[in-house]
Amino acid sequence: MKKLDTQSPDFQAELKALLAFETAQNPEIDRIVANICADVQKRGDAALIEYTNRFDGTSAQTIDDLILTQDDLQSAFERLPENIQTALKTAARRVENYHKHQKMESWTYEDEDGTLLGQQITPLDRVGIYVPGGKAAYPSSVIMNAMPAHVAGVKEIIMVAPTQKGERNDIVLAAAFVAGVTKVFTVGGAQAVAALAYGTESVPQVDKITGPGNAFVAAAKRRVFGVVGIDMVAGPSEILVIADGTTPADWVAMDLFSQAEHDEIAQAILIGTSQAYLDEVQTAMNRLIETMPRRAIIEASLGNRGAMILAKDLDEACEIANYISPEHLELSVENPQEWAKKIRHAGAIFMGRYTSESLGDYCAGPNHVLPTSRTARFSSPLGTYDFQKRSSLIQVSEQGAQKLGKTASVLAHGESLTAHARAAEFRLKD
Repeated sequence: MKKLDTQSPDFQAELKALLAFETAQNPEIDRIVANICADVQKRGDAALIEYTNRFDGTSAQTIDDLILTQDDLQSAFERLPENIQTALKTAARRVENYHKHQKMESWTYEDEDGTLLGQQITPLDRVGIYVPGGKAAYPSSVIMNAMPAHVAGVKEIIMVAPTQKGERNDIVLAAAFVAGVTKVFTVGGAQAVAALAYGTESVPQVDKITGPGNAFVAAAKRRVFGVVGIDMVAGPSEILVIADGTTPADWVAMDLFSQAEHDEIAQAILIGTSQAYLDEVQTAMNRLIETMPRRAIIEASLGNRGAMILAKDLDEACEIANYISPEHLELSVENPQEWAKKIRHAGAIFMGRYTSESLGDYCAGPNHVLPTSRTARFSSPLGTYDFQKRSSLIQVSEQGAQKLGKTASVLAHGESLTAHARAAEFRLKD
């Protein structure tokens, strides 16, 4: 891992270089995705089958070969060992309970002239969730994307998940059953995103697509935005740990590994206030890496984008954290609730030495779909509110129309919109 010191005159430049990640669209990927999306929009199921067979090594003859029903999902759940069933249900229950607290409700109030104003909250009708099928199976992603939609009141949750050579993962399908997914299509990539966005003979068009994916999925989500809503275009996974030296070094080392093992471009950063403690964590990492099945990925990730930063104190560490705006921030310090007040930008804040980031990934309750690549400066975790819409309510009374009509008339004439003005004036008594 790179070693940075805030007292170095080059620190800001080094930090900026560390965080740099090319998020610009790749023209070649965009070209491929544009063609796939257009083809799926034109040929529907036939194109979806063709691309799935080509890219995933499947041998589907009809679209029915790529569809799983509620009965299929329940069967997958029942095939799992009891301890996995229990873990899935526990995680889903905790995620559901947390997201119930986020649910927005309609409200109204009445002006003194009897005009009623308010906001009506309604769920989306149908959503699509994308569950990746690359280097690992992600049942947790199923729960984190489907459960908030379920809590919001979405009637149909359509899941797409690629399978390599048609091999279906029971734990992913079981998670879909537990989280209330309506139907699953075993398709992935840009073609799956296009099918959800435009609809085919068999895949219903959705209102919003959520969930992470590779560069082709990200490009497809960007392309179809506007036809449907999307959650975000996610970058590589990130963790930032601020440690005051009171947490066992082995714990911090493994927390850094937990994100580095996602892929070679994931980012793990540790900020400490003691060089001796940073050295202790480095020693622990050198020892523990020997036990990691995904050692090569972890080493590549830490070598490419990892760093240890020596800060003069925790106040400075928090300011650096606000600049980094990480996806996951661990405050592995004494009195974490007090230090959390100094954090303005982070996807999720894990407070105290017993709160490993991995608990948030699976079962703590808050969503693990989080803003990356410094977008936590202006965006938030996926939540129930992402599956609800707000409609403004306006019911003007006769008395209210007299006052508001005159104001609207003046402003409309100021904009040279005569019909706007007269529509308000017609309702005036004088």
